[in-house]
Amino acid sequence: MGRTVVIFAAGSRGDVQPCLALGRALSRRGDTVRVLASRRYRQLIAEEELDFHPLPADPVEIIESAEGQELLAGSRNPVAFVRRMDRVLRPHIMPMLEETRAGAEGADLVLAPTFGFLGVHLSQYLRVPHAVIHFQPSQPTKAFPHPLAPAAAMLGAVGNRLSFSAVDLGSWTLCRRFVNTWRRDSLRLPELSLRAPFRHVRRAPVLCAFSPAVVPRPPDWGPNVHMTGFWHRDRPEWEPPRRLLDFLADGPPPVYVGFGSMKTRDPEATGTLVRRALRRAGLRGVLSGDPATSDSDILVVGDTPHDWLFPRTAAVVHHGGAGTTASALRAGRPSLVCPFFGDQPYWAARVRELGAGPAPLPARDLTVPALAQRLHELTRHPPYAEAARRLGHALAAENGTARACQVLDGPLVVPR
Repeated sequence: MGRTVVIFAAGSRGDVQPCLALGRALSRRGDTVRVLASRRYRQLIAEEELDFHPLPADPVEIIESAEGQELLAGSRNPVAFVRRMDRVLRPHIMPMLEETRAGAEGADLVLAPTFGFLGVHLSQYLRVPHAVIHFQPSQPTKAFPHPLAPAAAMLGAVGNRLSFSAVDLGSWTLCRRFVNTWRRDSLRLPELSLRAPFRHVRRAPVLCAFSPAVVPRPPDWGPNVHMTGFWHRDRPEWEPPRRLLDFLADGPPPVYVGFGSMKTRDPEATGTLVRRALRRAGLRGVLSGDPATSDSDILVVGDTPHDWLFPRTAAVVHHGGAGTTASALRAGRPSLVCPFFGDQPYWAARVRELGAGPAPLPARDLTVPALAQRLHELTRHPPYAEAARRLGHALAAENGTARACQVLDGPLVVPR
C-alpha cells in the first residue's frame, strides 16, 4: 500500500510546478499525494490528479500588493527587508500555519522547504518522517555563499558557510514567536529554542531540485544531501493554438520575454519598453500577457508550457526563477536574465558563469537602449548558443523526479 505524501507548496507558480512534477511521479508509483498551495493553483493540481488542500495566503497577491511592492523596494537593504517582511507577512502567518496543520493530517511523509522549518514541526506532530526541499542551494557550504547573501563571499570560505546559518537563523527569528504559539496551542508541542530546529533538520534527507550540471556539488555536503536534477512538469498533451503555430512559421525564431509572477511598478510601460527594445534589435518576440495586444512582429500569449515553447525560440529573456532558468537551459536556449529579488540574481549569475547568456540586466535597470543592446548580444554571440546547447543535452539526460523518488524510498528518520 502506498503512502500519503503531503507537499507544502506555498509559493509562486515557479515553486508549485516542480512540486507537481514530483507529486505526479510519486502518484504513479502508488502514493497518494496531497499538495498544500494557494487556491489559484487548484486547476494545475487537478490536471495532475493530485489531492489539493488550499492555503489562505496567495503569494502572488502579496507581491502585487502595495505592501509587497514596498517589500521588494527594500530587498537590497537586508535590515529594511526583514522589517518589511515581518510587517507584510504578520497577518498571514497564523491562518497559514493552521491550514497547514489541517492539510497535513493523515500524512505518512511530509515534504517542505526550510523556511520556518515546517517539516520539523509537522513531523513531530504527526510522528512521521520529513524531507527538506531546496529549489536553490540552501545547504551550508564553504564553496559559495547563500544565494540570498552573496556579499558574504568577500569573507571567503568561512563567510560563505556562515551566510547559510545567518539566512536560516533570520527566517526562524522572523517567524519563531508565531510558530511557537502554533506549536503550543495547536500542535500541543513544546516551544523550540533559537537553535533547536537546526538540530532536527540536520538528520532529514535534503532534496536539491537542481542539477549538478548547473550547480556543481560542493565537496562538503553530507550524504543526506541529494542533488536530484531539476523537477520538470512537462505537458506533452498540450495543443498549441493555430495563431501561435502560424506566427512561429512566419519568420525566424522569436525571442521569448516573460517575467513569470514578477511585476514591475508599471507593467504597461514595461511592456512598451520590451517591444521597442525588440524592434530596435531587429527581433520578433513572443511575450507573456494579453493576447489581444499582439502585433505583426510581436505575439502575446497566455499560459503556454515552457517545455513546448522554449525549444522553438532563438533565446529567452526572463526573471531568473529557478524553474524558468532550468526550462530555458534544458531547451538548449541562451538566456538574458532580468532578476528582481530573492534567489533570482544567483541564477542570473549562474547563467552568465556557465556561458549561456550575457551579463544580467536587473529589472530595476531596464531601459530601451540597455535591453536592445543585451538582446543584440544574446542573439548574435554564437558561444552563448553553443554553451546552452551543451547544457541542454546534459539536462535532458537527467530525470530529477525519478531520482527524488528513489531517495524517498530509502530509510527515513522518524523524529524523536
